[in-house]
Amino acid sequence: MNFKVDTHTHSIASGHAYSSIEEITIAAKSNGIEMFVLADHGSSMIGAPSIIYFRNLAVISRIINDIRVLAGVESNIINYDGVIDIDVKTCKRLDFIIASFHNICIEPSTIEEHTNAAIKAISNPYIDVIGHPGNPEFQMDIERFVLACKEFGKPVEINNHSFTARKGSGSNCLEILKLCKKHNVEMVFGSDAHLSFDVGVFNKIKEMLKSVDIPDELLLCRSKDSMGKYLIKRTERISKLTC
Repeated sequence: MNFKVDTHTHSIASGHAYSSIEEITIAAKSNGIEMFVLADHGSSMIGAPSIIYFRNLAVISRIINDIRVLAGVESNIINYDGVIDIDVKTCKRLDFIIASFHNICIEPSTIEEHTNAAIKAISNPYIDVIGHPGNPEFQMDIERFVLACKEFGKPVEINNHSFTARKGSGSNCLEILKLCKKHNVEMVFGSDAHLSFDVGVFNKIKEMLKSVDIPDELLLCRSKDSMGKYLIKRTERISKLTC
């Protein structure tokens, strides 16, 4: 299957990525991607943009070079209560929010604390996914985490970059795939591209999918329409909030 959506990409604004938004759209088109999430790092990350960058993303066209651009963020989980470094006012302006553990922003702890913090974060109605949940440095009780995503109607991310950047992620990602299939939980795929050429590159994920027969309906990145259905549910979820 050729996936059409990439839910995790970074521009030069992240401070340690190397491509402009326009360059990302050009590479996305070349790689068969029709929609991507611009998810630059939250301000707790060294070199990341300030909060005003995310509040001003509305100035970016949602269609560039025929590619749908979702204004997002890869926020940082900054404590074990699952708090992120993006305030609610800013969250309201974004299309898609990733929350991730990074050891620069929070010290790794125990499986119990990692799991509890991830579940608290995913219970936040503005947060859509936990970034690279297969990272063994922040090992979780994977089944508890997957079931929490199901409870709150959130997809689970499989991160292609983790297979090379976060050693030991492969076995966790395989377990995540199997549990998503078992519990009928939707998934999204992120290249975690820090260079435009990597946008839409899911080679490691595709290889792993050969060993797990996942129903197409669980793979939100298979098309703009399938991802769009989640975004509609997201809008409905957030519209119900009173504050």
